[in-house]
Amino acid sequence: MRKAKNTVLHFSNAKINLGLHVTQKRADGFHNIETLFVPVAWRDMVEVLPAPAQPDVSISCTGLPIEVEPEKNLCVRAYRLLQKEVELPAVQIFLHKIVPSGAGLGGGSSNAAVVLCALNRLFSLALSQKELQSYAAQLGSDCAFFTYNTPMLATGRGEILQPAEVKLQGYELLIVKPPVSVSTAEAYAGVTPRQPASDLQSIVRQPLSTWKESLVNDFEPSVFAKFPQLRSVKNQLYSSGAVYAAMSGSGSSLFGIFEKAPENAAQVFEGCTVFRQGL
Repeated sequence: MRKAKNTVLHFSNAKINLGLHVTQKRADGFHNIETLFVPVAWRDMVEVLPAPAQPDVSISCTGLPIEVEPEKNLCVRAYRLLQKEVELPAVQIFLHKIVPSGAGLGGGSSNAAVVLCALNRLFSLALSQKELQSYAAQLGSDCAFFTYNTPMLATGRGEILQPAEVKLQGYELLIVKPPVSVSTAEAYAGVTPRQPASDLQSIVRQPLSTWKESLVNDFEPSVFAKFPQLRSVKNQLYSSGAVYAAMSGSGSSLFGIFEKAPENAAQVFEGCTVFRQGL
C-alpha cells in the first residue's frame, strides 16, 4: 500500500479565454478550437486526505451548490481515472466551491486537475507533467491546461497546448457572472465552424487597444441571441471603461480588461457575481 505524504490545502483557480475560434467539426463529434487560456485568481479550495477507515473515495462539498451526483463530480472522476492505472488508497475529498459553474471559467476542470496533481504528490506516483496532462485531457477539453496554469495557446479540443506570451501587467480584470448558465452543448449547437482570418497569437501581440475589433469569441453571436442579458453586460463593461471585453469560453461569464476597473462594480452590475483582480 502506498504511504501518503502530508497533505496541504489546494487552491483551484479559474481561467478566462482570450479569443475562441471554433475551427472544425470532428469525426468523433467534438470540435477543434483555437483559444488562449489565461489563469485568474478566482479560486475554489480542494483538500485530498487519506482515509484508511473507509473504502474507496468520498467527497464533501460546501459553498456554491453542485448539481451533479458524487460519482459524476470531476474530482471523483479524476480519482477513478488514476485508480484504473495504479493502486490508490482510499481518500476523502473536500471541495469548497467559490467559482460559479456553467460560467465558462473552467472551475470543475480546474478541480479535477488539482485532484490529479494532489494524488500524484500525496502518494508519490511520480507522474510526469506530460502524463498528468494526458490524464487531465481524458476528463475534459480544458482540464489539461490547469496542470500547467500559465498562459497557453490551445488547439485540438483544447488539450493541445503550447506556451503563449500575454502582456497584461498593470491592467485590472473584472469578471461578471450574471444569474444565468449556458451549457457547453447548447453553445456549440449555435456555432458554424470556420477558419479565422488571423491566428490568436498574432492578434494578442498587437496593442490591447486593437483587440476590440479583432479578438473574437465565436460563441458570442448565438449565445447573446439566446441570452440578451449577456450582451448587455458586455456593453456595460465597455461603458464602464474596459479596454477589451468578451465572454469567457462558452459563457455565461463576461470579463473586461481595464486600466482602472470601476470601484462601484458591484452596484454597476447589480444582481451579478463580480470578481476583480490586478493582472
